[in-house]
Amino acid sequence: MDWDDYQYFLAVAGSGSVSAAARRLGQSHSTVLRRLDKLETALDVRLFERFQTGYVLTASGEELQALLTPIGEGMQDIERKLAGQDAALQGTIRVTTTDTLMAVLLPVLADFRARYPGIQLQITVNNSFLNLSKRDADVAIRPSNMPPDNLVGRKAGTLRTAPYASTAYLAQRPRGDHEWIAPDDSLAHLRQARWLREHVPADKIAASVDTLLGMAAAVEAGLGAGMLLCLLADARPGLVRLADPDPALDTDVWILTHPDLRRVQRIRVFTAFVFDGLAAVLGPA
Repeated sequence: MDWDDYQYFLAVAGSGSVSAAARRLGQSHSTVLRRLDKLETALDVRLFERFQTGYVLTASGEELQALLTPIGEGMQDIERKLAGQDAALQGTIRVTTTDTLMAVLLPVLADFRARYPGIQLQITVNNSFLNLSKRDADVAIRPSNMPPDNLVGRKAGTLRTAPYASTAYLAQRPRGDHEWIAPDDSLAHLRQARWLREHVPADKIAASVDTLLGMAAAVEAGLGAGMLLCLLADARPGLVRLADPDPALDTDVWILTHPDLRRVQRIRVFTAFVFDGLAAVLGPA
């Protein structure tokens, strides 16, 4: 049994026409016809007499409608109750993320709170993974190309990286012999750091910074050029992109939780909501 097929049948039976059923279901006229044909073929029975004035139930169709109507009403009741549970979700969700993602994440969290006011959010900004196994956090929203194997989740998008410099800095160095702002040793694992080690001599490093936000601020202040996240740099009007983003420097953004929590309703609703919000900003995963 395919319940969807029976919903099409009930819609036509209730409205008396395919066109009206199609409008009610938000489907095309041909889709409704195809579903009816499929159901009649599967049951090996004719459910409607087709007249120019509309569709009239056969005796078999009337019997099927009598059997299905209570089921349809029960399904609608279930949907209403589940929707009501979502609207009344309660509890606390502990979220860990990075300072890099806060700018795009906060509007999503604000929208979530407006929709689910019974849920309180505890947000920890930390540039290293907290231990979700020990419940330091319930959900981690982080850039990573190698998320921990003990967590489950979805990739919400990709952060891109390109070289930038400020307009004031470029006015002083028009020939492109740049000094660079680098990630410090605490960020040595990042692909930006590896790119600088491979392409920039040590004597061309003007300064090192321990956060990606700090790097963007240093480049904006004119200390040097930098390999910056486009998410951060494009929002600063004083910065100029020097080249296209390098795909080799792309970093995935993950929404992760512990396997034991993924079926907890408030966690499931939260992670799905945040995924939709981030995917709209970050682009295809």
